[in-house]
Amino acid sequence: MEKIIIIVGPTGVGKTSLSIELAKQLHTKIISGDSMQVYREMTIGTAKVTPQEAQGIHHYLIDTFSYKDEYNVKVFQKMGREAIADIIQNGNIPIICGGTGLYIKSLYYDYEFREEETDEEFRTFLHSRSEDELYGLLKVIDPKATETIHHNNRKRVERALMRAHAGEKKSEAESAQNHEPIYDAYVIGLTANREYVYERINQRVDEMIRAGLEEEVRSLIQEGNEWDLQSMQGIGYKEWKEYFLGNRSKEEVIELIKKNSRNFAKRQYTWFNNQMQVNWYSIEEEKWKERCMQDIERWMKS
Repeated sequence: MEKIIIIVGPTGVGKTSLSIELAKQLHTKIISGDSMQVYREMTIGTAKVTPQEAQGIHHYLIDTFSYKDEYNVKVFQKMGREAIADIIQNGNIPIICGGTGLYIKSLYYDYEFREEETDEEFRTFLHSRSEDELYGLLKVIDPKATETIHHNNRKRVERALMRAHAGEKKSEAESAQNHEPIYDAYVIGLTANREYVYERINQRVDEMIRAGLEEEVRSLIQEGNEWDLQSMQGIGYKEWKEYFLGNRSKEEVIELIKKNSRNFAKRQYTWFNNQMQVNWYSIEEEKWKERCMQDIERWMKS
């Protein structure tokens, strides 16, 4: 199988810097595995790699779509695999860097996405229900799907309900697939103790605020109906809705972004440990990077 390198881990542990260092050493390119950095207008809240950080390394799937465009895991899988093929064709090993678990797995494993028919009447019904009602309905219709879909991820909950309504449960469709890797991947997971990770997350959110996150969000909601966009459901953006409606203070928004980011980091660890064979490296250990590089060299020769 063709070789790829995948780098995962929570916010602030150094995934970007490691990916660029590796890309320079291997003379290769990077594919962003993040579901939000693909949007051109969203830079601060997505912690997008800057031109200075990139150091001339080409990144696929960054600044590719407008935040008003439809972008999902199926689109990512297609474009990501095309990028992998492009890099391999030039004799290099692709590096996928990011933390959106389902996106990474769709690229790495033999996932197949079927075309879904849309029942507009049922979609309207779903839109009229609260998140609690939708999640409760999914627990009844397809309880196994709730094991991998978070309560607050309304878009995925609605999609799972739409699939079940069309006659194919999400859990049944996924269990029917082989779930086998289609690449020989070395999966690097960067980690640290929880207190350190949470502190880095808090610091990063504070940096985003100083960099002008409020103004970035303000520039995205000119027409007022943008809150329903898929792009605006991302952490760092959705929390501002009640602030702009006058129902939440800026301080409350900041704390909510930090809380949601910490919870997401916790879920990331659980998800990757259950879904992939990850080689974890604690960035607090002495010479962790040297050990990581040596392991990659051995894997490349295998």
